[in-house]
Amino acid sequence: MASPKKVLVTGAAGFIGFHLCKRLAADGYAVTGVDNMNSYYDVQLKQSRLDILLKLSGFQFKPIDLCDKKNIDRLFAENNFNYVVNLAAQAGVRYSLVNPYAYLESNMHGFLNVLEACWHHKTEHLVYASSSSVYGANTKMPFSVHDNVDHPISLYAASKKANELMAHTYSALYNLPTTGLRFFTVYGPYGRPDMALFIFTKAIVEGKPIDVYNNGKMKRDFTYIDDIVEGMVRLIPRIPTPDASWSGRHPDPSSSFAPYRLYNIGNNKPVELMHFIEVLEQKLQRRAVKNFLPIQDGDVPETFADVNDLMRDAGFKPNTTIETGIEKFVTWFKEYYNIT
Repeated sequence: MASPKKVLVTGAAGFIGFHLCKRLAADGYAVTGVDNMNSYYDVQLKQSRLDILLKLSGFQFKPIDLCDKKNIDRLFAENNFNYVVNLAAQAGVRYSLVNPYAYLESNMHGFLNVLEACWHHKTEHLVYASSSSVYGANTKMPFSVHDNVDHPISLYAASKKANELMAHTYSALYNLPTTGLRFFTVYGPYGRPDMALFIFTKAIVEGKPIDVYNNGKMKRDFTYIDDIVEGMVRLIPRIPTPDASWSGRHPDPSSSFAPYRLYNIGNNKPVELMHFIEVLEQKLQRRAVKNFLPIQDGDVPETFADVNDLMRDAGFKPNTTIETGIEKFVTWFKEYYNIT
């Protein structure tokens, strides 16, 4: 019997990393998770996720910071990973306006250490998290991986665009297969406390007002966590190869002469923020007190994912409705925080 494929997941105690590790372990992979357990948000929530993972067969955890090159190199030397999924990053558009240096350290320095380790240890495939934020000032809808994305409007977005460029460099120089995934507004159980759904739910339960930016005239391609994970597990073993039709005269940003690909993973169905809040109110059976505000710096009015490439190559399209997704989140939230 063949031994299981080895997968390293960075940011394993994070929201997406936690759900991915659970799925990979269930699918029979040998999963190693790393996380630095930083205090950007509630460490207890990260610990709760990690406690669940540590009970799983086929999962092991290493408390390592990606910026710790010595320990990252040792980890790769000792494990000979088949696949690496880089989800560790300093997240959040708004926080990048407050603490920009955190983004360069984690998202650039940390990712460079991962790229170096993958190259030197002949990793079969590096999959990494990008973001819908890279579309920045683009207004052509839906957002396509074939469109130019050179106008970011937050340092977070710029750091994710930089990750895509760094990955391409290693694919081109060292033939390292890399796949970047642009996630669109991910939500679900064990979600991040700095995301709208968590913030709104907590405030409504506590009877506090919620801040509604751009006077509610925002649209987001809210994507349920299980759909994100499904797309990822289908793409991890799908190792990119050079695109024979790629031309430097008319360069397609989504592929390359190198083993490099980009995909959107989004619900392909933007939802108005006010409708999103209405559904949440229905599921909580409570009304929200709304504080309408102008759009914040770094925010974009609308996101909308073109997922044609994902459908073509992974045979999958996210399809969880916000009614279903929000209900699952609310059920988890009430159980986790003992709310009746």
